[in-house]
Amino acid sequence: MLEFMRNIDNLINTFLMGLGIYGPILGCILILLESIIPILPLFVFITINFLVFGNIIGFIISWIFTVLGCLLSFYLFRKKIKNWFDHKIENNSQFQKIMKMINKIKLEQLTVIIAVPFTPAFMINIAAGLSKMPVKKFLVALLIGKIFLVLFWGFVGTSLIQSLTHPVALIKVIVLLIIAYITSKIVSKKFNFD
Repeated sequence: MLEFMRNIDNLINTFLMGLGIYGPILGCILILLESIIPILPLFVFITINFLVFGNIIGFIISWIFTVLGCLLSFYLFRKKIKNWFDHKIENNSQFQKIMKMINKIKLEQLTVIIAVPFTPAFMINIAAGLSKMPVKKFLVALLIGKIFLVLFWGFVGTSLIQSLTHPVALIKVIVLLIIAYITSKIVSKKFNFD
Protein backbone atom coordinates (compact mmCIF):
# COMPACT_ATOMS: atom_id res chain seq x y z
CA MET A 1 0.00 0.00 0.00
CA LEU A 2 2.82 2.41 0.89
CA GLU A 3 4.47 1.66 -2.46
CA PHE A 4 1.20 2.46 -4.26
CA MET A 5 0.98 5.81 -2.43
CA ARG A 6 4.57 6.65 -3.39
CA ASN A 7 3.78 5.88 -7.03
CA ILE A 8 0.75 8.22 -6.90
CA ASP A 9 2.95 10.94 -5.34
CA ASN A 10 5.56 10.50 -8.09
CA LEU A 11 2.86 10.61 -10.77
CA ILE A 12 1.44 13.88 -9.40
CA ASN A 13 4.90 15.46 -9.13
CA THR A 14 5.81 14.34 -12.66
CA PHE A 15 2.55 15.74 -14.02
CA LEU A 16 3.01 19.10 -12.26
CA MET A 17 6.62 19.45 -13.36
CA GLY A 18 5.72 18.36 -16.90
CA LEU A 19 3.41 21.36 -17.31
CA GLY A 20 6.35 23.72 -16.91
CA ILE A 21 5.47 27.41 -16.76
CA TYR A 22 2.07 26.74 -18.40
CA GLY A 23 0.78 24.96 -15.30
CA PRO A 24 1.04 27.99 -12.99
CA ILE A 25 -0.17 30.38 -15.73
CA LEU A 26 -3.19 28.16 -16.27
CA GLY A 27 -3.63 27.94 -12.48
CA CYS A 28 -3.62 31.76 -12.20
CA ILE A 29 -6.18 32.15 -14.99
CA LEU A 30 -8.36 29.47 -13.42
CA ILE A 31 -8.12 31.20 -10.01
CA LEU A 32 -9.43 34.36 -11.70
CA LEU A 33 -12.27 32.44 -13.32
CA GLU A 34 -13.15 30.53 -10.13
CA SER A 35 -14.50 33.73 -8.58
CA ILE A 36 -17.07 33.89 -11.38
CA ILE A 37 -17.56 30.17 -12.15
CA PRO A 38 -18.04 28.44 -8.79
CA ILE A 39 -17.64 24.85 -9.99
CA LEU A 40 -13.88 25.29 -10.42
CA PRO A 41 -11.89 23.92 -7.44
CA LEU A 42 -9.89 26.86 -6.03
CA PHE A 43 -7.90 24.67 -3.64
CA VAL A 44 -6.46 22.65 -6.57
CA PHE A 45 -5.14 25.78 -8.29
CA ILE A 46 -3.69 27.16 -5.05
CA THR A 47 -2.04 23.79 -4.37
CA ILE A 48 -0.46 23.78 -7.83
CA ASN A 49 0.95 27.27 -7.23
CA PHE A 50 2.32 26.25 -3.82
CA LEU A 51 3.90 23.08 -5.23
CA VAL A 52 5.39 24.69 -8.34
CA PHE A 53 6.50 28.05 -6.90
CA GLY A 54 7.03 27.14 -3.24
CA ASN A 55 5.11 28.39 -0.23
CA ILE A 56 6.00 32.10 -0.40
CA ILE A 57 5.77 32.81 -4.15
CA GLY A 58 2.88 30.34 -4.49
CA PHE A 59 1.03 32.17 -1.73
CA ILE A 60 1.65 35.63 -3.25
CA ILE A 61 0.54 34.56 -6.74
CA SER A 62 -2.56 32.74 -5.43
CA TRP A 63 -3.51 35.64 -3.15
CA ILE A 64 -3.14 38.29 -5.87
CA PHE A 65 -5.13 36.32 -8.45
CA THR A 66 -7.85 35.37 -5.95
CA VAL A 67 -8.30 39.03 -4.98
CA LEU A 68 -8.28 40.11 -8.65
CA GLY A 69 -10.85 37.44 -9.54
CA CYS A 70 -13.19 38.54 -6.73
CA LEU A 71 -12.82 42.19 -7.77
CA LEU A 72 -13.55 41.28 -11.39
CA SER A 73 -16.71 39.45 -10.32
CA PHE A 74 -17.71 42.34 -8.01
CA TYR A 75 -17.31 44.93 -10.80
CA LEU A 76 -19.13 42.75 -13.30
CA PHE A 77 -22.21 42.67 -11.07
CA ARG A 78 -21.85 46.28 -9.91
CA LYS A 79 -21.54 47.78 -13.41
CA LYS A 80 -23.60 45.41 -15.57
CA ILE A 81 -26.36 43.94 -13.40
CA LYS A 82 -26.94 46.19 -10.34
CA ASN A 83 -29.28 48.72 -12.04
CA TRP A 84 -31.42 45.96 -13.53
CA PHE A 85 -31.45 44.11 -10.18
CA ASP A 86 -32.43 47.27 -8.22
CA HIS A 87 -35.32 47.83 -10.60
CA LYS A 88 -36.50 44.21 -10.27
CA ILE A 89 -36.45 44.16 -6.43
CA GLU A 90 -37.86 47.61 -5.73
CA ASN A 91 -41.27 46.08 -4.84
CA ASN A 92 -39.94 42.93 -3.18
CA SER A 93 -39.68 43.54 0.57
CA GLN A 94 -37.80 40.30 1.27
CA PHE A 95 -34.99 41.17 -1.15
CA GLN A 96 -34.96 44.75 0.15
CA LYS A 97 -34.45 43.38 3.67
CA ILE A 98 -31.57 41.15 2.53
CA MET A 99 -29.90 44.02 0.69
CA LYS A 100 -30.19 46.27 3.78
CA MET A 101 -28.51 43.55 5.84
CA ILE A 102 -25.68 43.27 3.30
CA ASN A 103 -25.30 47.07 3.17
CA LYS A 104 -24.96 47.22 6.97
CA ILE A 105 -22.43 44.42 7.34
CA LYS A 106 -19.31 45.55 9.19
CA LEU A 107 -15.83 45.29 7.73
CA GLU A 108 -14.79 42.78 10.42
CA GLN A 109 -17.77 40.56 9.69
CA LEU A 110 -17.17 40.67 5.94
CA THR A 111 -13.48 39.86 6.45
CA VAL A 112 -14.32 36.80 8.57
CA ILE A 113 -16.89 35.58 6.04
CA ILE A 114 -14.34 35.92 3.21
CA ALA A 115 -11.63 34.16 5.26
CA VAL A 116 -13.72 31.06 6.01
CA PRO A 117 -12.67 28.40 3.44
CA PHE A 118 -16.13 26.93 2.84
CA THR A 119 -17.90 30.23 2.16
CA PRO A 120 -18.67 30.40 -1.59
CA ALA A 121 -16.67 33.38 -2.91
CA PHE A 122 -18.90 33.91 -5.93
CA MET A 123 -21.93 34.47 -3.65
CA ILE A 124 -20.06 37.09 -1.63
CA ASN A 125 -18.89 38.81 -4.83
CA ILE A 126 -22.42 38.87 -6.25
CA ALA A 127 -24.01 40.10 -3.00
CA ALA A 128 -21.39 42.83 -2.55
CA GLY A 129 -21.62 43.86 -6.21
CA LEU A 130 -25.41 44.17 -6.09
CA SER A 131 -25.39 46.03 -2.77
CA LYS A 132 -24.41 49.63 -2.00
CA MET A 133 -21.28 48.43 -0.24
CA PRO A 134 -18.34 50.77 -0.91
CA VAL A 135 -15.64 49.31 -3.16
CA LYS A 136 -12.98 50.30 -0.63
CA LYS A 137 -14.67 48.28 2.13
CA PHE A 138 -14.98 45.21 -0.11
CA LEU A 139 -11.34 45.53 -1.25
CA VAL A 140 -9.97 45.83 2.31
CA ALA A 141 -12.00 42.80 3.44
CA LEU A 142 -10.73 40.85 0.41
CA LEU A 143 -7.09 41.79 0.95
CA ILE A 144 -7.20 40.64 4.57
CA GLY A 145 -9.62 37.70 4.36
CA LYS A 146 -8.03 36.06 1.34
CA ILE A 147 -4.68 35.84 3.16
CA PHE A 148 -6.12 33.25 5.54
CA LEU A 149 -8.12 31.47 2.86
CA VAL A 150 -5.09 31.05 0.57
CA LEU A 151 -2.85 29.93 3.45
CA PHE A 152 -5.46 27.40 4.53
CA TRP A 153 -5.94 25.87 1.06
CA GLY A 154 -2.20 25.97 0.35
CA PHE A 155 -1.49 24.06 3.55
CA VAL A 156 -4.34 21.59 3.01
CA GLY A 157 -3.43 20.96 -0.64
CA THR A 158 0.28 20.43 -0.08
CA SER A 159 -0.42 18.31 3.02
CA LEU A 160 -2.77 16.11 1.01
CA ILE A 161 0.00 15.52 -1.54
CA GLN A 162 2.41 14.76 1.33
CA SER A 163 -0.15 12.44 2.90
CA LEU A 164 0.29 10.08 -0.04
CA THR A 165 3.67 9.15 1.41
CA HIS A 166 3.20 10.34 5.02
CA PRO A 167 -0.25 9.26 6.33
CA VAL A 168 0.12 11.42 9.50
CA ALA A 169 -0.23 14.53 7.28
CA LEU A 170 -3.65 13.25 6.19
CA ILE A 171 -4.85 13.19 9.79
CA LYS A 172 -3.73 16.83 10.22
CA VAL A 173 -5.60 17.83 7.06
CA ILE A 174 -8.78 16.05 8.15
CA VAL A 175 -8.68 17.76 11.56
CA LEU A 176 -8.05 21.16 9.93
CA LEU A 177 -10.88 20.65 7.43
CA ILE A 178 -13.29 19.67 10.21
CA ILE A 179 -12.34 22.78 12.23
CA ALA A 180 -12.75 25.01 9.15
CA TYR A 181 -16.10 23.44 8.30
CA ILE A 182 -17.43 23.85 11.86
CA THR A 183 -16.20 27.47 11.92
CA SER A 184 -17.95 28.18 8.62
CA LYS A 185 -21.18 26.69 9.98
CA ILE A 186 -20.95 28.84 13.13
CA VAL A 187 -20.25 32.00 11.10
CA SER A 188 -23.06 31.14 8.70
CA LYS A 189 -25.52 30.61 11.55
CA LYS A 190 -24.40 33.75 13.42
CA PHE A 191 -24.94 35.98 10.39
CA ASN A 192 -28.03 34.11 9.14
CA PHE A 193 -26.56 32.96 5.82
CA ASP A 194 -28.44 29.65 5.82
